[in-house]
Amino acid sequence: MTDPVLRIAKGDPTPEELAALIAVVSARAAAAPAAPSAPTTASDWATYWRNHTRPLHPGPGRWRASAHP
Repeated sequence: MTDPVLRIAKGDPTPEELAALIAVVSARAAAAPAAPSAPTTASDWATYWRNHTRPLHPGPGRWRASAHP
């Protein structure tokens, strides 16, 4: 004997409610997976800063040096 797939944890559903629940769960399980959406790309501005920032190096006076190239 296998374990039940669904278990009613609270309440007393009517046979119609159980049938509706089983129909929805079965339809969802049988549905084909959604096609992956087109990948989103970052804006040009975000891409520029992602590629052109330098790592931060802590230390005395580094906040001043961080503004200079």
